[in-house]
Amino acid sequence: MRPLISTTDLAAALAGPAGDRPVVLDVRWRLAGPPGADSYREGHVPGAVFADLDRMLAAEPGDGGRHPLPDPADLERDLRAAGVRTGVPVVAYDDADGSVAARAWWLLRWAGHAEVAVLDGGYAAWTAEGRPVSTEQPDPEPGDLTVRPGAMPVLDADEAAALARDGLLLDARAAQRYTGETEPVDPRPGHIPGAVNAPFAGHNREDGHWRTPEQLAARFEELGLRPGEPVGAYCGSGVTASSVVLALELAGHPGAGLYAGSWSHWSRDPGRPAATGTLPG
Repeated sequence: MRPLISTTDLAAALAGPAGDRPVVLDVRWRLAGPPGADSYREGHVPGAVFADLDRMLAAEPGDGGRHPLPDPADLERDLRAAGVRTGVPVVAYDDADGSVAARAWWLLRWAGHAEVAVLDGGYAAWTAEGRPVSTEQPDPEPGDLTVRPGAMPVLDADEAAALARDGLLLDARAAQRYTGETEPVDPRPGHIPGAVNAPFAGHNREDGHWRTPEQLAARFEELGLRPGEPVGAYCGSGVTASSVVLALELAGHPGAGLYAGSWSHWSRDPGRPAATGTLPG
């Protein structure tokens, strides 16, 4: 399954036979609120199940960072409760920059479920086109998915540091956080030495939609990525970096590593170095 699905194709799939319809996950979330669950109750894609980033797509914040990977058993339970079944496609959407939907895409792929896509344009595109919305909260038939973690590469701190030295490690945060000019969330400012700043915002999407594979490939080439070179990504807590992994796959570079703990994990250890300024360091 392609990593992206259009609103037209999703509408057609939802209008098809019940047994062939994808499971749709509404993963709207905002760091500063309001809660995505409130938006979901006000209206969502018909049949969509709400999946909370903090409770389903991540474990409790702690030593592993602000959005560490969930325990596989917990993830399996929650995905089954949402109706996710083996062999049945899943579509995720948000109403912001696509990064939370990309986290859901990456997490399902990591869990071994290959049939998953992000709705291109998200909820904004769906409603802008006048497509139907619903306030009804479905009670899905329990799914049967077995979570088998490890289908997508995960980097720990040492592996991220090595990739920054020997390959290409992309920092998806805004430039001001990369340089250390500001750090509004995590313990200390800066970036992993050797990492290259690749802000997601304003670069991988245009007018609410993902850029073409050719455009994305050109951007990553400008950032220094060479064919066959190992590449990975991190951000503040492993959410926005998931969108960089998705963009890399769209650009023809599948299998990029994700430093799931990201800067929220790295910066907790004062023994890990932090570079500042515009250069990788």
